[in-house]
Amino acid sequence: MTPAMLRQFWSIVESSQATTLASLDDATLVQWLIKQLKTRTGLNCTDADLMNQYILSRLSLIRDLAEERLGTDVPPLL
Repeated sequence: MTPAMLRQFWSIVESSQATTLASLDDATLVQWLIKQLKTRTGLNCTDADLMNQYILSRLSLIRDLAEERLGTDVPPLL
């Protein structure tokens, strides 16, 4: 797993719809993120396995980021 791949992964997380990241169950979210990464980088099987483990270890952070964006996307009530 290269630094460029990690940057690309976090770019995908940041550019993805927060509702998508927050609404998918863990297994589906991991597979969806892997698919996005494969589409953008041509991820091979070995790197896909490493990224799978990496994503699993960062799921709570990914969900926290999505929830934070969901909270800031809502305009304040007056």
